Amino acid sequence: MPINVTTNVYRNFINGEWQDSESGEQITVKNPADTETPVGQIQSSSAADLEAAIEAADTARKEWRNLTGAARGEFLYRVAAKLEEKAEEIAETATKEMGKTLPEARGETQRGIAILKYYAGEGMRQIGDVIPSTDPGAFMYTTRVPLGVVGVIAPWNFPVAIPIWKMAPALIYGNTIVFKPASETAITAIKIMECFEAAGLPKGVVNLVTGAGSVIGKGLAEHPKVNGITFTGSNNVGKGIGLSALERGAKYQLEMGGKNPVIVAADADIEQAVEATISGAFRSTGQKCTATSRVIVEAPIYDVFRDRLIEKTKEITIGNSLQDDVWLGPIASEAQLHNCLYYIQKGIEEGAKLVLGGEQLTDGDYSKGFYVQPTIFEGVSNDMIIAQEEIFGPVIALIKVESEEQAIDVANDVKFGLSASIFTKNIGRFMKFVEDMEAGLVRVNAESAGVELQAPFGGMKQSSSHSREQGEAAKEFFTSIKTVFVKG
Repeated sequence: MPINVTTNVYRNFINGEWQDSESGEQITVKNPADTETPVGQIQSSSAADLEAAIEAADTARKEWRNLTGAARGEFLYRVAAKLEEKAEEIAETATKEMGKTLPEARGETQRGIAILKYYAGEGMRQIGDVIPSTDPGAFMYTTRVPLGVVGVIAPWNFPVAIPIWKMAPALIYGNTIVFKPASETAITAIKIMECFEAAGLPKGVVNLVTGAGSVIGKGLAEHPKVNGITFTGSNNVGKGIGLSALERGAKYQLEMGGKNPVIVAADADIEQAVEATISGAFRSTGQKCTATSRVIVEAPIYDVFRDRLIEKTKEITIGNSLQDDVWLGPIASEAQLHNCLYYIQKGIEEGAKLVLGGEQLTDGDYSKGFYVQPTIFEGVSNDMIIAQEEIFGPVIALIKVESEEQAIDVANDVKFGLSASIFTKNIGRFMKFVEDMEAGLVRVNAESAGVELQAPFGGMKQSSSHSREQGEAAKEFFTSIKTVFVKG
């Protein structure tokens, strides 16, 4: 078992066994709602632990790739069933570790189950094409082959969905895995790994190693037996991983930051736009890569929209995310709290007008956690730091514009291009938005956050390495095309 009931210590999963790290050291995982009650301890793993995991994955890869897609799919169906059995436990653990509300964590866990079932079905779908040959006596076709060992580096903000939407396609297409979760949510990852163990996957097919990114993440990126790296996280770390993989010829997939705009056109349904802006900006305490960060509003409706946005935001309840009446939980960590407060202060210093929130909550039960009020700035120009840099917290910048063209120009005037949305009743206006918006995900009359699991997901510009996750698009990363020419 991965947990010692007495000491609440969780272990690595390597070659089908739960193991202590060779370092003998642990990392304490804190509850951001109540730092006086730790969630547990995880392994502070060493390069030797990582080496053991990679060797296990490398040894297992031939047996795993030789199974049929249907057989690999059956294993994923079993994992989905085990995840369903443990869904409430996993959701509660995710809430305790990173602070999103329990209903959100439950929804994310159900998404993880659905992703596993989706990719289990992929095992029965075609992976190649017949191509006409100019030689009448020849037969030519393509097939797809797995990369081999894949390193999965996942963030803390979606501790269930993101690891699963990386691991499930990697596995169904015949790869083996070494998974490094974020330390903040490693216990959730371990409980997911228990589901893989219970489903009976062969030893070494899936492995989990916890610890510092500078040791485990960097080691995965640089290891010669790791054939592909899939990463979601910050731009600085992602670029370093990409460079390491590029240097040795490994395949890499990076999903990174966003500075996602919502455009509210003059003809928008204001109530709809307000509700979606609040949900997109403040759900998960703004800690989504697709969260709404800039709200670009046409002048004729600006005042009405702003006033209604403030009014509705004031209704948000803040507190421990396990409580039924709480809408907004804590920020995930002390480091993230300080980052958010830094940007709020920068906004004030740059001359933006703070019209709501902006303070850390420290009284009473709030003193035990990392709580920040939902924050709204106006009078923001697009050259301000709060309009350009990712904050990853419950902070939005209101920007007034005079026209549709100006709105799109402002929306595109950042280094990121992950998601964007527009609220309008005009078909021509939303079609122009779809055409001109420099983002990998565009949504019309819907919040900027969220994409269905069967659809490709990824960004443009510095939000991504220009690959795509989820849906059928996942096989483009996790496999290589092999062309076959047969002469009679």
